[in-house]
Amino acid sequence: MPASAGAAPPNPRSSIAGEAGEPACPASEDTAGGRTSAGAEPRSGKERGRAATEVRPHRVGPAPDALRRDASRPALRVAVIGGGPGGLYAAALLKRLDPRREVTVWERNAPEDTFGFGVVLSDETLGGIEHADPAVHRALQDEFVRWDDIDIVHRGRTLTSGGHGFAALGRRRLLEILHERCASLGVRLRFRTEAPPATELAGSYDLVVAADGVHSLTRAAHADVFAPRITTHRCRYIWLAADFAFDAFRFEIAETEHGVMQLHGYPFAPGASTVIVEMREEVWRAAGLDECDEQQSAERCAKIFADALGGRPLRGNASAWTAFRTVVNARWSHGNTVLLGDAAHTAHFSIGSGTKLAVEDALALAACVEEQPVLADALTAYEAERRPVVESTQRAAAASLRWFEELGTYLDQPPRQFAFNLLTRSRRVTHDNLRLRDPGFTESVEEDFGCPPGTPPMFTPFRLRGLTLRNRVVVSPMDMYVAEDGTPGDFHLVHLGARALGGAGLVMTEMVCVSAEGRITPGCTGLWTDEQADAWSRVTDFVHRRAPGTAIGVQLGHSGRKGSTRLMWEGIDQPLPDGNWPLVAASPLPYRQGVNQVPHQLDRAGLDRIRDQFTAAAARAARSGFDLLELHCAHGYLLSGFLSPLTNHRTDGYGGSLAARLRYPLEVFDAVREVWPDDRPMTVRISATDWAPGGTTGQDAVETARAFAAHGADAIDVSTGQVVPDERPEYGRSYQTPYADRIRGTLRVPVIAVGAISSWDDVNSLLLAGRADLCALARPHLYDPHWTLHAAAEQDYTGPAAPWPPPYRAGSRTPPTGRTDAPRPRLTLPSA
Repeated sequence: MPASAGAAPPNPRSSIAGEAGEPACPASEDTAGGRTSAGAEPRSGKERGRAATEVRPHRVGPAPDALRRDASRPALRVAVIGGGPGGLYAAALLKRLDPRREVTVWERNAPEDTFGFGVVLSDETLGGIEHADPAVHRALQDEFVRWDDIDIVHRGRTLTSGGHGFAALGRRRLLEILHERCASLGVRLRFRTEAPPATELAGSYDLVVAADGVHSLTRAAHADVFAPRITTHRCRYIWLAADFAFDAFRFEIAETEHGVMQLHGYPFAPGASTVIVEMREEVWRAAGLDECDEQQSAERCAKIFADALGGRPLRGNASAWTAFRTVVNARWSHGNTVLLGDAAHTAHFSIGSGTKLAVEDALALAACVEEQPVLADALTAYEAERRPVVESTQRAAAASLRWFEELGTYLDQPPRQFAFNLLTRSRRVTHDNLRLRDPGFTESVEEDFGCPPGTPPMFTPFRLRGLTLRNRVVVSPMDMYVAEDGTPGDFHLVHLGARALGGAGLVMTEMVCVSAEGRITPGCTGLWTDEQADAWSRVTDFVHRRAPGTAIGVQLGHSGRKGSTRLMWEGIDQPLPDGNWPLVAASPLPYRQGVNQVPHQLDRAGLDRIRDQFTAAAARAARSGFDLLELHCAHGYLLSGFLSPLTNHRTDGYGGSLAARLRYPLEVFDAVREVWPDDRPMTVRISATDWAPGGTTGQDAVETARAFAAHGADAIDVSTGQVVPDERPEYGRSYQTPYADRIRGTLRVPVIAVGAISSWDDVNSLLLAGRADLCALARPHLYDPHWTLHAAAEQDYTGPAAPWPPPYRAGSRTPPTGRTDAPRPRLTLPSA
């Protein structure tokens, strides 16, 4: 077969044929599986600068001398399964880097077939295309529809945010350009042809690239090696098209008798737009859309969103309702077969990353094959390079996906806050980033939030019962393990005093134990004696005298089955080598089987005794001068052990249903609230998920928060995990905040968000979006006790919410780091 057999005929509008001197590397940005990229997260300013480090743009130009092709290396025979953008691009790159290679692409569909409609590209992506392949960029230029605005329609009111920089074109046209590029390079394109199984191809080709999509047969055939984990999500969606062009990215919500539905729409041609309609599965069924064919679905959706469409119809393209599936693989290669694009990973279409990721995969794979003389090393290097980028994108996509799943909880927000919340849902667009794009829009959101002029959201006050916090920053509880017999000493005075001087609105102690047997380690603090209470009074007195305006709170807890262990740096969760004390818990289940001791299951007398220990400690805390009390019901300690079904196997009235598992923690809460002063707030920390199958769910967390709020909790401190040792947390920036967001949105109760919140920009974003009322930070305050004051200085804030202590005022400006007044060169003379 000739090299160009099966290729689509050249398009006269394109100018890329014959550009053999230019490597081909577009980096498009749309969705998993070739679907639309409604809701893509364009980046600019600081965000754009960060994202640019994810791809290696130096690779896409002519190879440096060290990487130029070694003629002594044998030419590879390459088989590519799947003719989507990722597969085509991998083929073009591999052929371009070594024209001797025999590269064949199998695509079961015809060249003119495609699914979905438009592909959205951000300014960042377009810049990468221009740098990588000017020929492709020139071919795309005439096709682009460009716009800057995002329109969000909230209960009839349109909120517009600008400065986002999008461009789009039809997916079919994109494929035509890539077909032509492959044909011009001599890639064999075999359309309307099922690829032989990867196992067969692997025997006759040196490299097999499996770009066969989300339903990859290659991945399924080698599931024992790739170890895929596929998660099906709770919304149904369908992609359709309208024969007119929206003038912005458009998000519109329909509150129907069946539930909430949403539209994502954007233009991709002068007279055409992609329209995605999405809703929860139960809404889809209640509306009867599960019984509609393509035409009926298009007609129903056009009627529901008639205002957005101006009464115009919608049309499909082999469109069907589907539920998004997130694909994660433990490995991406097997022998000489490698996964690429959706076969290896998917990211929810609401951040528009499927084709972008696939094309970047192709770029990295081709570069690694060129750089590494041994193919196995190339595939290892490819995965090592791409996996961190993909995992970061998947975390952002997961946050965006969950936001749309919980859309109904946000609809009562003020319109501009709702719009800000939507724009920042993935955490890749932030408050500071949005100020760069559209300062007017961001200022209007700040004004609605109640920010005085020049005041960032984090420096607005917040009231809990009789306590007004001057700002929204909390120093999270952090165990120090340096107490002697439960008594805090000079270390605690300096540690907590330094954080109070550092400007936070609220400083929390570590978990303070209610009995000697309730300690985690011998170094834990307590409040079971009056001597301990006196020592705590020394700390609270210092904070109130030397850091006026800073509140200090105490967290009361009991270790339960996680007690009698070594200091953290001597072996976390490891039992003491000697001197162990007996443990108690909701059920006789050790934390680690065969490692930690089996706790005694608490009987009625034991339950009463520990409840009374909590109340005695709370009374001492009040006399010690603490401004706030938090009941620790998280992280697998005693009260948390009652809440989780993984640690509570009781068959009496304190086990079984969630209501029964809540019974004892609520009894303790009520008893403590009874002795804690009425004007001082009381909060509860919970683990909103156990990160383990069969454990606490997000809905359980909502119901747990509802119960504590009904009993008088002033705020819920929403943490996660640390309940069972085999947990699998989804780590990432602000990774626990969606649980706080859900509780706040569902119950309208104040929440404290925790979990890898690391920057003041994160804090401002969470507050302004309405996802949290307070933000608790731990490690940042270990790194910098004056984190809050420095955040104020970096934002040029000098107001009353973050005053520098008088002795420290001379340090309120960043010290100079070197000479900056050197004369600039003004004249360049020609060389002799």
